[in-house]
Amino acid sequence: MNTAFAEGLSAVLLLLVLACAVVRPWGLPEAVVAVPAAGLVIATGAISLDHARAEAERLGPVIGFLAAVLVLAQLCDDEGLFRACGAWMARSAAGRPRRLLVQVFAVASVITAVLSLDATVVLLTPVVFATAARLGARPKPHVYACTHLSNTASVLLPVSNLTNLLAFAASGLAFTRFAALMALPWLAAIGVEYLVFRRFFGTDLDAGAQAPPGDEVPQVPVFTVVIVACTLGGFVLASAAGVNPAWAAAAGAVVLAARALARGRTTPRAVARSAAVPFLLFVLALGIVVRAVVDNGLADGLGHLVPDGTGLPSLFAIAGLAALLANVINNLPAVLVLLPLAVPAGSGAVLAVLLGVNIGPNLTYAGSLATLLWRRILREHDTDVDLGEFTRIGLLTVPAALALAVLALWAGLHVVGA
Repeated sequence: MNTAFAEGLSAVLLLLVLACAVVRPWGLPEAVVAVPAAGLVIATGAISLDHARAEAERLGPVIGFLAAVLVLAQLCDDEGLFRACGAWMARSAAGRPRRLLVQVFAVASVITAVLSLDATVVLLTPVVFATAARLGARPKPHVYACTHLSNTASVLLPVSNLTNLLAFAASGLAFTRFAALMALPWLAAIGVEYLVFRRFFGTDLDAGAQAPPGDEVPQVPVFTVVIVACTLGGFVLASAAGVNPAWAAAAGAVVLAARALARGRTTPRAVARSAAVPFLLFVLALGIVVRAVVDNGLADGLGHLVPDGTGLPSLFAIAGLAALLANVINNLPAVLVLLPLAVPAGSGAVLAVLLGVNIGPNLTYAGSLATLLWRRILREHDTDVDLGEFTRIGLLTVPAALALAVLALWAGLHVVGA
């Protein structure tokens, strides 16, 4: 195919896929446009069959891991884990909105890190809405915290975000080394978010609330918590043994699914639906379309902008470029584009890309798929987001959180080692 035509076709199809993922016309799944687009770039020769196959093989284990984590998170919800979290937040807040914000930050950060950002957006956000209503508190600060932390708090573990899974595979790091290097950036970014939220939403937080009614408190599903903890341990052991951590995630999901099926709390169809197969197909198809764009000139253009070192200025430049690209073309395509360019500089550069594509998307609506999904959940609760307000809080949090996180990463690389 003519190079200019291949470049133009790939770019147009990528923009079309992203636009449909944002708008989702007629409520159709993202894959409805993405899969035909991937087929078209292959059929027209905009990407070679060998490159398309290589991209599918690279994404295959990541997609399998994502499916297992999505099932695991849904089964945790079915067992009442998120309801128990909501009841704990309500009791601990004791009618004080500022304390409720602390609880939401703690719960959302842990859930995002352990069960992925999708669990925070899809499963925790409705619980936070219900908890705020139960206390008579204004929901805005707490609901905003869910979307910001679904991005910012997802930098800790390889399992916290699809972008992390991709970066983890490219970094060559062990599970524990990855977590050790990202622990300080995780704390720094969350700390910035919390301080800004307390100030920005001061009026809402001072509006008052009431103590929760003394109704029956849901029990914590101890078995479920134990299985999640064992699954996390399995990630560490699998990584140390050179085994794909997807097997540990699958084992945890199988145990919870078998128990839920035996007790009649779910059905095989519900378990299969929780794997979100259309979204998995979207991720695979998007990867192929992005690879076509990369093959047809984008890699050469961005290659001159990606520093080849891991000093502090280089890490700042890489993270800033990643954040900018995430807000222009969404964080998932951004990480697919930048990772191959960052790998030669080492794992520090890969993690800097990750900070940029995870923290940066809080600046705009379209920065991450999680934010788009969060907006749809808000509309289901007859609530919408003011663009100006969303942008203002993004401008107050993203630059500071990203700068401190990169500084913390640089320090971690010198203390822990890459």
